[in-house]
Amino acid sequence: MPRNVYFSQAVRSEQHLYEDLIIESLKIYGQDVYYIPRTLVNRDNVLNEDPASKFDDAYLIEMYIENVDGFEGAGDLYSKFGLEIRDEATFVVSRRQWEKMIGIFSDLADPRPQEGDVIFLPMTNSFFEISFVEDDKPFYQLSDIPVYKMQCSLFEYNDEDFDTGVGEIDTKAEQSAYQLSMNVAPAVAGNHFAVGEIVRQELVAADGDTPAVVIFGEVVDRTKSTDLVTQLSIANIGVTGSSTYRAFVVDNTKPLTGDDTGYTATVTTIYDSIADASSGRMLATDGAAQNMDFEIEADGFIDFSESNPFGDPSETY
Repeated sequence: MPRNVYFSQAVRSEQHLYEDLIIESLKIYGQDVYYIPRTLVNRDNVLNEDPASKFDDAYLIEMYIENVDGFEGAGDLYSKFGLEIRDEATFVVSRRQWEKMIGIFSDLADPRPQEGDVIFLPMTNSFFEISFVEDDKPFYQLSDIPVYKMQCSLFEYNDEDFDTGVGEIDTKAEQSAYQLSMNVAPAVAGNHFAVGEIVRQELVAADGDTPAVVIFGEVVDRTKSTDLVTQLSIANIGVTGSSTYRAFVVDNTKPLTGDDTGYTATVTTIYDSIADASSGRMLATDGAAQNMDFEIEADGFIDFSESNPFGDPSETY
């Protein structure tokens, strides 16, 4: 028997009321978050990834965290390679609010939240990457779908470029970035580079031709030992003039030059590794990874990376 034609599930006024109630609920029980779209710079069509992605916009919007008992996922894992935090969460956003505050700026044919974009949650000071966007739940209440549900996992920073203009976000990303420590000697006593300044070092191309290779990076930290010695932490390192990797070098004929101050300095030491005296191996100097601490603690576990803990078969066979 067909439905009663005098009753409709798609009354626009009822749909608007339903959406209004959802938006009001999100504003009451939700969290203010920043939605950060991913901009593809040089997409690899074979592996379908873009290691040079950048994030240069951030939009403040309210979202509801569906996981009321805390983050889901595998949780915290302790391993030889560091502490891995595998939190997951589901964020809910109103479609109408999305289209009004974010979707209007999209140049995509389907302006909706995109997998790969990032959500910054100020409450926990953490980033989440969207892994899947569910766009049909709840399933056609009043013949309408008023929200997007975004399944997200904790974002793993891979040295992407964050320049959103929101200090809280850019500073957090900067702290997670790979940083190279070096000692430099200013050409003029007291002329130290400024924090936030871009410094450049011009090198000769590997084949000896006239064109130069320029290594550049941003000074994110500076410690002045004396007027003639300062230690720099360099992040956002890049290169121009070469299609292959190059690095800063210790060479008194190739000084660093600051873009803002115009000062020059000679690189005297580059701290790109630290030695584990017990094994003679070299470990990366990522302070956040605490490689040395984990290496020492891991010696108490079965460790196949150093030797076979069950003995060498060649000794008995």
